[in-house]
Amino acid sequence: MRLDKYLKVSRLIKRRTVAKQIADQGRILINQKIAKSSSSVVVGDQLTLKFGNRLVTVKVVSLNENAKKNEANELYQIIEEKS
Repeated sequence: MRLDKYLKVSRLIKRRTVAKQIADQGRILINQKIAKSSSSVVVGDQLTLKFGNRLVTVKVVSLNENAKKNEANELYQIIEEKS
């Protein structure tokens, strides 16, 4: 699954266009490597997202094309969150 779509479906980022912009700015890492919005995400990947001063690291637990709001947080596991 594409990175920008995964971020939107998992609701880590609300809109796919915003996810694309953030990824293209180099603020998202997949397994410690800078990722583009079109990068593939697979189960087991570790994503690091930089939101201003916040740094969030999550592990991809499952992929689902259409997750409902209450199922979205089951797609990932938060590993670390720094402010």
